[in-house]
Amino acid sequence: MPMPWTYRHSEKEFKSFLSDAKDRMGHVMESDNMTYTAVDGVLQCFRRRLTPPQVIAFGDVIPSTLRAMLVYNWRVDAVPLPFGSRAEMIREVQSVRKEHNITPLNVIEATAYALWRHCNHRDLERVLVQIGPEAVTFWHVPGAAPGDLEQRII
Repeated sequence: MPMPWTYRHSEKEFKSFLSDAKDRMGHVMESDNMTYTAVDGVLQCFRRRLTPPQVIAFGDVIPSTLRAMLVYNWRVDAVPLPFGSRAEMIREVQSVRKEHNITPLNVIEATAYALWRHCNHRDLERVLVQIGPEAVTFWHVPGAAPGDLEQRII
């Protein structure tokens, strides 16, 4: 079997993902480091609501660098939290590395936008539906035309 594309081209794929997320978050995001912190917060927020098998299933369908971020410093014995309102979860994302975080209010939507553009839609949809309606809602991009979310060819 050939090496998966996501492993061979992980840096190129991650730069493209960060660029999409950064552009969608707007002018407040001045660097890849700032965007990374925001995306990391979104992944942590989502992960806190999943069981270990759900985290692994989700990780299996996202790009390899995001997969690594998803499991970094993960407490697999933590009890999953319930999904909250979008506003509550945005505040949670903004609390990650608080002294270095200027995450905008559209952080979850912007990260979801970039994620859809870098994942196989059929696989991502399947996993989100298996996790549940809250996961589907978490990664929904309000107002985005289907063509805007098409998987990018990098």
